Amino acid sequence: MDSFHQGGTERQAVQLVRLLRESSRYDVHVASLSGEGVLRDEVARLGFKEIPSYPLNSFYDRNALSQLRRLRAYLREHKIDVIHTHDFYTNNFGMTAAALARLPARVASRRETEHMRTGAQKFVERRAYNLSHAVVANAEAVRRQLIKEGVRARKIAVVYNGLDTSRLATSADVRRDEALASLGLPAPPRRRFVSIVANMRLAVKDQQTFLRAASRVREAVPEAAFVLAGEGELTDSLRALAARLGLERDAFFVGRCERVAELLAVSDVCVLSSKAEGFSNAILEYMAAARAVVATDVGGAREAIVEGETGYLVQVGDDATMAERIVSLLKEPARAQEMGQRGRRVVEQKFSCEAQLARTENLYDRLLAQASTNLAREVEEMRHENA
Repeated sequence: MDSFHQGGTERQAVQLVRLLRESSRYDVHVASLSGEGVLRDEVARLGFKEIPSYPLNSFYDRNALSQLRRLRAYLREHKIDVIHTHDFYTNNFGMTAAALARLPARVASRRETEHMRTGAQKFVERRAYNLSHAVVANAEAVRRQLIKEGVRARKIAVVYNGLDTSRLATSADVRRDEALASLGLPAPPRRRFVSIVANMRLAVKDQQTFLRAASRVREAVPEAAFVLAGEGELTDSLRALAARLGLERDAFFVGRCERVAELLAVSDVCVLSSKAEGFSNAILEYMAAARAVVATDVGGAREAIVEGETGYLVQVGDDATMAERIVSLLKEPARAQEMGQRGRRVVEQKFSCEAQLARTENLYDRLLAQASTNLAREVEEMRHENA
């Protein structure tokens, strides 16, 4: 893992660690580039006595070479068979160290489509993919993008994000006003909440479009309120935009949200406004909480959302259509509830933790079987050469 901060990639990695530990088919080790983040305690509680970190300042300095030697030594010492890296930085670092250690199964990952990496970064990452035996894509849209960039189709395995629906369960005893109070939100009886859960570190999340849509929605539904959950250096500029749009009393910035279940429980509509995604964890969380979704048509969004049945898809930056769809759902709450229930069933059937674990373990098994076959072939060829 890159770190233990609470991002979508990090949470998926931690979830996979837990699933593999519970399965007990593989002896799991965890390593990171940075040991910081709130999810570290969650990993530690799974029983790991050692969680090594390999801090980098650059891929091209003396420290990077030292950290590569450390990881290679760790892989050899612990007789690791499979390495699975989860993002750009760990792909490059992990695949290099694993190739030096001659691991039989090297699995890289890709979790976004476009607009996330520079040309130079893509060039470096292609080298990592070349060193891998497989590349996990978390959506068919990501798979297609990898093929477009030159990765061989047979090397790519699609493993959808899995969602632990228990994370989104709320106590039946918690009243709406109590949930709102815990989130620091107002509790007038007729207030309708439209929520977006996305970090405020990356401009690609495009909360600006969400706020522009919010301004339009408020004109049609005056009781609407808008909740932005997430943290990052873009927070101040987004607050300033909300003020310019006249949303000071209607847009609520709640920061990093530890109570996502409560937030979604009090939300009437949930939104994703990103310019690019791989496969959005937020969409799955919305659907698992039985909320109708309005999302931009990016990455694997249409692999989860059934247009007009579990939510709506709009074009990137189209705040007018986004607002129109949100308004329609706010004005027809019964239809929104029906869409949310259908969405929950889709998550349970297609994006479960069980499916994620099965696909991942099948991939590991296949790669190790191929490595064993290749080794046996090499041994047989050597025998013939020496005969």
